[in-house]
Amino acid sequence: MHISRRSFLKASAFATASCAYPLKAWTAADARIAAREFHVCAAPQILETNPELLQVFARSGVQHVWMAGFFYGYWPVEPEVIRKWMNRVREAGMAPHAANVPLGHPGDALNAPGDMPPTAPPGHWRMAVKPDGGRYSGTSLHEPATAENVEAVKVLAGLGFDRLFLDDDFRLAVGPGVIGGCFCDEHRDAFLQTHGYAAERWPELLDDVKARRLSDVLRSWVEFTCDQLTACFRAQQAAAPNLAIGNMIMYFGAEKAGIRLSDYANSLFRVGELMFNDKSFGTVKNKTGELFSCLFHRRYAKPELAYSETTAFPADQLSAQNMAAKLAVSTLADVRNTMYMSGITPFPLSHWDVLTPAMRKHAAIHERLAGHKPVGPFKHYWGEASRYIGDDNPYSLFLAAGVPFEVTDQLCPDGWTFLSEWDARDVAEGKLQSAGTTLIARQAATPATEAVRVIPEELPALFALKKEATANLRDVPYVVEDEPVVCGWYPSARAVLLWNLEETKKSVSIAYNEKRIPVEVDALDVELIDIA
Repeated sequence: MHISRRSFLKASAFATASCAYPLKAWTAADARIAAREFHVCAAPQILETNPELLQVFARSGVQHVWMAGFFYGYWPVEPEVIRKWMNRVREAGMAPHAANVPLGHPGDALNAPGDMPPTAPPGHWRMAVKPDGGRYSGTSLHEPATAENVEAVKVLAGLGFDRLFLDDDFRLAVGPGVIGGCFCDEHRDAFLQTHGYAAERWPELLDDVKARRLSDVLRSWVEFTCDQLTACFRAQQAAAPNLAIGNMIMYFGAEKAGIRLSDYANSLFRVGELMFNDKSFGTVKNKTGELFSCLFHRRYAKPELAYSETTAFPADQLSAQNMAAKLAVSTLADVRNTMYMSGITPFPLSHWDVLTPAMRKHAAIHERLAGHKPVGPFKHYWGEASRYIGDDNPYSLFLAAGVPFEVTDQLCPDGWTFLSEWDARDVAEGKLQSAGTTLIARQAATPATEAVRVIPEELPALFALKKEATANLRDVPYVVEDEPVVCGWYPSARAVLLWNLEETKKSVSIAYNEKRIPVEVDALDVELIDIA
């Protein structure tokens, strides 16, 4: 249901006058530091026709339900209906929160039944312009988008919500790997004026965007775009200081999408994932890409404020087994909150029969690993070039080699560090230097350099590297067999977590100095092993 501006103003007045519950600022201190918690996004209009969903959620161990609110210029349902379902969520023993879709999306990211809500913002919102002059709706900032989102935040705060997520259309790029921003005349003029650039610099910028060249003018453009999104976020937060607001960061979301990650480090922070159906999540490479993105974002997100993107889209296209397997990403990376999503349409109820025992298993493991960091000789690195101009295709398959890994924000003095083509190019151009770690890329850097070792991103080549890397390892466990298994080593917990990336049971062994520890890991499952 599209709600008129008159109804919108009425809702604002209603919410301001009738706060059903006292407001309270939510902080990290309110989180159970060592606990894994489970959340589901639900739309009030779906709960209206499927009220039994709340009992299904509660029985499965879900503690939080996020209610769909304001969608890029529309209220799909009246705020009175949202408040009714807030109360129903509380009556079912769970905590209600809100999720907005603030800017829209270049495509249908809701999988909504019928035409509710519309897939594009209303006509008085302006479209975005690509570098080539093409236009699209969603993920751009023109007035009155910020003003209307600010008013929506006030409505939700008045209803009594304590947390609000801005869904992952809250970015200024069409999708992963795209250098974002709106290239319309208005934004062009504002950019040139802000930085004191002559008009001749604009064609130079467009050429740099096309070539993915991190020039001074492109760096300025990326920061200009980040300033816009951050200002919009802060305006919404300022409108309701007692409402904790977070950004649902997309897959590899970073500066090139207008997301200056450091600006959200103290906010609710959803780590970006992408593999939302069986076809995409079904490959070993894509599972490691999912984990890589999550580990990258955890460099910025506090664990108790971090949320997963455990999403099925369309709702029936990710099997229950694969959705349960996604829980391993959060457990390995110490993301304390699992967020189940599937657009507006819920995923099949039968999924909960599989998810419920998996949730209990991961929660128990997470109690053991919370606050501990993975350590190992293989280094996870995602540098400035990847964040500003890269195509978001990481060298991630090393995570499947059975060798412990750790996340670094700079090049280390030891181990083996895996680079994207964009970071390898920075090495070749002298912008990035090793402090002693062996740098690895899947193809030769341009210009050519001996500073980067080329190893194809293929499991046989990585298993060969494993033999080299583990030949003289001491006090570091690893998987002996050449099987696609993630091996997380948490020395401060004296534990190893294995994640089987294939759909068949694996019998492997962990080598730890002179010990050999046999382990069986079910298909797509995890096992925690004590290392004495």
